Amino acid sequence: LSATVILGALDGAVSPGTTYSPLVGADLSLAGGAETRLPLDPDFEYAVLAMSGEAEVDGVPVLPGSMLYLGCGRTELPLRAGSDAGLMLLGGEPFEEEIVMWWNFIGRSHEEIEAARKDWMESTRFGEVTGYDGDRLPAPELPPVALKPRGRVR
Repeated sequence: LSATVILGALDGAVSPGTTYSPLVGADLSLAGGAETRLPLDPDFEYAVLAMSGEAEVDGVPVLPGSMLYLGCGRTELPLRAGSDAGLMLLGGEPFEEEIVMWWNFIGRSHEEIEAARKDWMESTRFGEVTGYDGDRLPAPELPPVALKPRGRVR
C-alpha cells in the first residue's frame, strides 16, 4: 500500500493543505495481490472511490468509477487488490444536522433534492460553468424511492 495524504491526516502522515473542518482525503495505490488494513479514525465517516483496477474494500468489490459508503465507527479498513488498483479514501466528521446528499445536490429532504434537480435541468437556479468544452451534464433520474436524510450517528 502506498498512500498520498491530500488533505488532513492519515496513519501519522499529515498533508500541508489547509482544511477548515476535520477531514481526510488520501490517494491509495495497491499492488495486485496486496492485502492490508488501513487504520481509521472511528469518529469520521468514510467512503472509498475506486479509480482503477480491481479491489475489495471490507470484502465488497468496488469497480472503477463507483463509490462505497462506509459509515462511522471504523478503526480500520481491510483492503485487497485483485490487480494494481487506485482508490481515493474520503472521510471527515459527519454533519451535525440531517441532510440528503445526492449527485451534486445537498438538501434537508427528498423534496429539496427534487427541486434542485428540476432547477438544474431547467437552468433556473444554478450558474453556468465556463471553460468546459461540452454540453451541460444532465442530472441522473432520481431513484424510485424517497431519499432519506442522514446525520451524525455515533
